[in-house]
Amino acid sequence: GPQTPAFIQLMRWIFSPMSLMEECVRRYGDIYTLNLGKNNSNLVFVSNPQALQQILTQDTRADFHAPGDLNSLFKSLLGDNSVICLSGAQHQRQRQLMMPPFHGDRMRTYSQVINQVTTETLAQVQIGQTFDVRTTTQAITLRVIMQAVFGLYQGDRAEKLAQLLSELLDRGSSPLSVSMLFIPILQQEWGGIGPWAIQMRRQGAVDALIYAEIQERRQHPDPSRTDILSLLMAAQDEAGESMTDVELRDELMTLLVAGHETTATALAWALYWLHKLPAVRAKLLAELDLLGADPDVNAVMKSPYLDAVCNETLRIYPVAMLIFPRVSLKSVNLAGREIPPETVVMGSIYSTHHREDLYPQPNEFKPERFLDQQFSPFEFLPFGGGARRCIGSAFAMLELKLV
Repeated sequence: GPQTPAFIQLMRWIFSPMSLMEECVRRYGDIYTLNLGKNNSNLVFVSNPQALQQILTQDTRADFHAPGDLNSLFKSLLGDNSVICLSGAQHQRQRQLMMPPFHGDRMRTYSQVINQVTTETLAQVQIGQTFDVRTTTQAITLRVIMQAVFGLYQGDRAEKLAQLLSELLDRGSSPLSVSMLFIPILQQEWGGIGPWAIQMRRQGAVDALIYAEIQERRQHPDPSRTDILSLLMAAQDEAGESMTDVELRDELMTLLVAGHETTATALAWALYWLHKLPAVRAKLLAELDLLGADPDVNAVMKSPYLDAVCNETLRIYPVAMLIFPRVSLKSVNLAGREIPPETVVMGSIYSTHHREDLYPQPNEFKPERFLDQQFSPFEFLPFGGGARRCIGSAFAMLELKLV
């Protein structure tokens, strides 16, 4: 990998990660090393599908493990009990408690929320006037997540929480905020006026609202509610234990962060490409028109060209650039390279999705490639894979297609 000082590599990673990965793949191939400083030195980046298969099918077995403490960058926002930050049996427990809301009949309930929120939000857009697509998709996904996760439709708490979350996530995705996560010295209060202090105050205000909602639900339980918070509060592990308030708060923050900004970004890119490429737009509209004015959700989900457009959107600019880190438990041969024990390995989703051998002309938006070919879960992996594959992937695809 590059021999430049770790600080230079870190700055390039913070400000232009995609161009850094593209340059490294050109110079060093599909396995290389980056040094991003003290706790992130000698990270091995992988975009070889066979190597990714080896990593993701062995990440709970003999060769690799997927420790949550390596995701500590997210702890300041998500908390210690987030499924993203836990390891081993604790991670497995939280994952099992969180899975039921994202399967089966629950999806039909969420589809009604998604359709209604989209219709109401788009009714505010004036025909013939320019509007900001990214702001609109963020408004849709935030309201969907507020209603599906919290069951909050209106009222002071819903409005306040939505506003604070928007501010927290908007500021949190700036290069300065990302720098603060990687460089601990920037995590200073500076008398309460520094950017870290401001971010922590916003975080505290969001937490207060979440805990107030949890407390209210505990005092006035309503078994008829179908939102994810109600389901998580009722869920029990094998020992009959329920989640604590702190665990609930951390998992709710995880769902809010992972399920709002990501889908809004994917939607904005999808609409960008449909606007840029009239032939793709015309083909998609022709398919959707055949479904009628009030299409069945199952018919929408099974529409092949819509599926291809969504997949190509997630391929060309995946909202998660990397899988969560894995660590080698012993010396492992990875695509002809010897990986020593205790090496941190990062699967590069972005670089894998831009391999010329898999996706000819990878920088061009071509939904047809998903009609012509079936890609393996190690060639196309927008939701990661293995023990840490995204829990909400089905929900994300439902929302992407329906909106």
